[in-house]
Amino acid sequence: MELWNSTWASGFILVGILNGSGSPELLCATVTALYLLALTSNGLLLLVITMDARLHVPMYLLLRQLSLIDLLFTSVVTPKAVVDFLLRDDTISFGGCALQMALALTLGGAEDLLLAFMAYDRYVAICHPLNYMIFMSPRVCWLMVTMSWTLASLSALGHTMFTMHFPFCMSWEIRHLLCEIPPLLKLACADTSRYELLVYVTGVTFLLLPLSAIITSYIRILFTVLHMPSNEGRKKALVTCSSHLTVVGMFYGAATFMYVLPSNFHNTKQDNIISVFYTIVTPALNPLIYSLRNKEVIGALRRVLGRYILPAHPSL
Repeated sequence: MELWNSTWASGFILVGILNGSGSPELLCATVTALYLLALTSNGLLLLVITMDARLHVPMYLLLRQLSLIDLLFTSVVTPKAVVDFLLRDDTISFGGCALQMALALTLGGAEDLLLAFMAYDRYVAICHPLNYMIFMSPRVCWLMVTMSWTLASLSALGHTMFTMHFPFCMSWEIRHLLCEIPPLLKLACADTSRYELLVYVTGVTFLLLPLSAIITSYIRILFTVLHMPSNEGRKKALVTCSSHLTVVGMFYGAATFMYVLPSNFHNTKQDNIISVFYTIVTPALNPLIYSLRNKEVIGALRRVLGRYILPAHPSL
């Protein structure tokens, strides 16, 4: 109990991936570059979709939510990791650790569900185009967004409160990029087996079920695409679907490894690398793959920049 009180007062030490790397300066520069890319691309996408009325349709409204989530998700983790490395100060308070965990779980859970809703949106658009505005009305779209945030927030709050109530007497060092459930449970000096089962059930609910829905949606899309009469349309749809599934696979694969696989499959180095994918890499890649290659988004970006940043010169 003495160690628990001391942990409450002094907090933890985050020993992340930058500290254990063979080339920490190069890795720090790479992480910083990915963060700046995520910040710029997601920020631009948020601006364009918000300012251009032509993009106020369900597909782009869901993409705007994805960009917001990615922007917040990577900002919860990356700046602190980089600043801690540069200042050689890896401490995090008990309350700061709880807050980081709650935010990361909320944003990660919301993205899990939102990606499944986005796959359903593409399935309706390609397989049932005539009924698209019935199945994906603005009300349905906002209901999807609200469900994603609400369910993720409730789950995150419950898991954060339950995880942080354990007595941590093994060590103050969290050998991980951020405060997450699996590395913190390794420090607990109490029986966590029942709670680990609950974490597993939550992981299946928020990861494997949405992933199954995504795979089902894209299989139905694939069958529809293969029967398209236009070779060009078929090729375009296949390239788009394959790029989407690549990012989905990276995000869900990494998160599933952390929260669904049993603890005996984990080691510190692997967990650190895996966490980088869903907290830093995918937030940087999502806007590039989902939107910024889209002709409609590029056209809207030019219109917005031309209107607010590069105003037309008055005629002479």
